[in-house]
Amino acid sequence: MKILVTGSEGFIGSHLTETLLKKGYKVRAFVLYNSFNSWGWLEDLPEEIKKNLEVFMGDIRDPNGVREALKGCDTVLHLAALIAIPFSYHSPDSYVDTNIKGTLNVVQAAKEFGAKVVHTSTSEVYGSANYIPIDETHPLKGQSPYSASKIGADQIAMSFFNSFDTKVSIIRPFNTYGPRQSARAVIPTIITQILNGENKIKLGSIHPTRDFTYVEDTVSGFLAALNTDEGIGEVINLGSGFEISIEDTVKTIAKLCEVEIEIISDDARLRPEKSEVDRLFADNTKAKKVLNWTPSSSTKQGFEEGLRKTLNWLSKAENLTKYKADIYNV
Repeated sequence: MKILVTGSEGFIGSHLTETLLKKGYKVRAFVLYNSFNSWGWLEDLPEEIKKNLEVFMGDIRDPNGVREALKGCDTVLHLAALIAIPFSYHSPDSYVDTNIKGTLNVVQAAKEFGAKVVHTSTSEVYGSANYIPIDETHPLKGQSPYSASKIGADQIAMSFFNSFDTKVSIIRPFNTYGPRQSARAVIPTIITQILNGENKIKLGSIHPTRDFTYVEDTVSGFLAALNTDEGIGEVINLGSGFEISIEDTVKTIAKLCEVEIEIISDDARLRPEKSEVDRLFADNTKAKKVLNWTPSSSTKQGFEEGLRKTLNWLSKAENLTKYKADIYNV
């Protein structure tokens, strides 16, 4: 089996690509074209793994490039997307072009070549929970241009299953965290400020709750969807089933770092009032049933173990120096 991974150079994509290569899959990594010929986080993979990697430089917004990338592949794991919520307020057009039109390019090429698509959604499409835990029948609410673009992308992907019998599975991760995550996310934002000696931690809203899922669990969910046809035509949550507030997350990280901190509200980091998603808490029953997937941790203890792994990785100078903790990363 040969697999195309879009968004392979990013946080989840690089972990997924690395795992696939370790398991012996043939992988073509779709990387956003850039003049530096940078492969993003794929650059950090061990050389013995990288030598088996085929890299395709392109742009998910370009239908011809996507079509060329998918030739000869059996499955596409589609992760390429713009995901930063604050930047979606600033540049919503780019989210439509990348997330919606990019997904259209993927499913059109998959339809042409008869390839299977595992499409990446996000828990943000649910908005603030109407009920908990959130199952896949929960209403969708576009509370940011980002979430609206992902709702559109999900609907485009599923429309090709309904219209053309294209093999489409939709995986809906909740808040994935771990090594290599961008500083635009809350956990690396907290950790990098602390590791750089700050005791006054700048954050936005701290009352919302999140269902944090360690990246290895998210990757195992993609592998489960890859290796079964049971998820075709389905939307499936990938969440830990563990809920914690941002405030308690900060306190947990401070405890693990053995530091005293003060939380400072930074207006620049606050979402518009009606755009803030107050509660995300996954019902992962369907993933367990359809994909035979179970997260390695669904408790406070498991969450802390994932945080320790993330802390250990960020504590290495060669990793921490890649983060600009003193600048708000939108």
